[in-house]
Order: sequence, then C-alpha cells, then structure tokens
Amino acid sequence: MILTVTLNPSVDRALEVDALVRGEVLRAGDSHIDPGGKGVNVSRALLANGIRSTAVVPTGGAEGDQLVDLLKGEGVDMLAVPIAGRTRSNITLAEPDGTVTKINEVGPVLSGAEFAQVSEAVLNAAGAADWVVICGSLPPGPSTAAFTDLCERLVTGGTRLAVDSSGPALLAGVAAGAALVKPNREELAEAVGAELCTLGDVVEACQRLRKAGAGSVLASLGAGGAVLVDEAGVLTGVSPVSVPRSTVGAGDALLAGFLSAGARGEAALIEGLAWGAAAVSLPGSRMPGPADLDRTRIALDPAPDLNRPLRSD
Repeated sequence: MILTVTLNPSVDRALEVDALVRGEVLRAGDSHIDPGGKGVNVSRALLANGIRSTAVVPTGGAEGDQLVDLLKGEGVDMLAVPIAGRTRSNITLAEPDGTVTKINEVGPVLSGAEFAQVSEAVLNAAGAADWVVICGSLPPGPSTAAFTDLCERLVTGGTRLAVDSSGPALLAGVAAGAALVKPNREELAEAVGAELCTLGDVVEACQRLRKAGAGSVLASLGAGGAVLVDEAGVLTGVSPVSVPRSTVGAGDALLAGFLSAGARGEAALIEGLAWGAAAVSLPGSRMPGPADLDRTRIALDPAPDLNRPLRSD
C-alpha cells in the first residue's frame, strides 16, 4: 500500500476553450470536476491501475465535503482530517494545442494543532505502507520546522519516504533523508540556486540533492522527459505525446507509475514515463488506466549527451 499526503488539496474544475482571449466572453467545451492536489492525483493514478493507496487529506467547508464526495465516487480510500478553513478550488483552462492556464487558490491556513492532527494520522498509518508520499506545496500555517519534523519521524521510523514539493519543503525532505524526491525543472533549479540550461546541469543538480541526503532524484522535464539519478548512475528517457490535451497531473502520474514499478531502474522509469504521457493525452486532471498506457513509445538513453540544451517548453 502507498500512503499519499496532500497538505493543500483542492477541487479542480477544468474547462476546454478554443482560445484564451483576455477580456472576452468565452464559451467552454468539455468540462470536468476532479479531486485535486498532487498526492491525491498519485492515489487516483495508482487506484486506476489496481494498486492500493490511501490518501491523507485535510478538508474543510463545502468544498471539503465536495472533495470527499469526489474521492468516494472514484473509490479512493482516504483519511480525511477536518479543519476549520475552506478547501481551495482551482480552475484550469485548456486550449486545443495543449496550452494550459491554471489558476490556483492559496488554500486555507492550517493551525499548529491541525497540522499536528494531520501528522499523527500520517504516522499512525505509515506502518502499513510500503511508501509514504508527501506531495504539493505547504499550505499557509505550518512552519518548515514542523514539516521537517514530520519527515524525520517518518524516516527514522523506517518508512520509505518520497517528497514531491518545492522550496523549503523539498529541501526539508532532502535533509531528512527521503528515499526519493521528484522535483520538476523549476523546483530543481530553485533547490540548488542555479539556472538549468543543459541536461548536464540537471544531472549535476540532482547529484547535489543526493549529496545533501536524498536517496534518488527523479526530475521531470515536461516534454523533455525525465532524468533519474540514483546509486546506479544516470538514466534519462522521453515519452512523446501525439495530441496533448492537459499537462495537469502529468508529473503526479509519472511519480505514481515510477513507484508502482519498484521506484528504481529502467523498468520503473519506463512505467513512470508511460503514465505521465498518458495523463497528458487525457482531459483535465484525469488519471490514466491500463488501457491508456503505451510503453512502446518510451525511449531511454543510459548514456545521454549532457551538453544537450533543455527544451524551452
């Protein structure tokens, strides 16, 4: 079982529009309402592929009730921790060429007592989990020190911890000795304080995170694929998508696929890339199931050209 933790979950509404024009009245085509948040998406992707997962989510207000109903509707096992604030709502506008505009609310403040309740729920459930995966940004309220303490307690308790976050939360996971961290290009650049222009820059940044305490680093590069740096070395891969529809949740699907296949080596990277590519081909933040996956399109390169410039998209 994989336990996911989303400290700032959401209700996500995705609308498809012909073109995004400021100041105009736009008519939407298809629309979707999905439970949102990075850890929630990881659980949804795992469930869609028959892998057990439990999602820990703080929830509050009418939107929190809606989030719980959406998760129940998809059959997601969850630990919902009530909070005083209102669960946030996010809006995604998707254009036919794959361009996505996302408007995210900040989210409710988690008090110290509420964060402690969430932490205890995570720690109590961690013993039955193969992985604990903490995903997404920290909501307003919890201190970096409190988040670091949660990560350290999980690691010292023998839990395999994965962290997919940004800023201080990502660095806290690294320092705590997380077995896996999964930054995207922007998050990785922020973590090391350097611009990443080439594949070699990405690899060097991943190696710096490993030296700082992370076990493995899986860096997602959008249309440029992904880079895995671990004790075995460096592995890169790409996953072409013929008709992109929405990038929302693609990185979460990548992480879910990677974990589902053992979180190490070529087989795991292929699975992660296949899940991520499938998510890009689906509308809104839908997560792919077995029928959506095409592993034949994945191309791995165990000896990449480190001087290769990164794609700008």
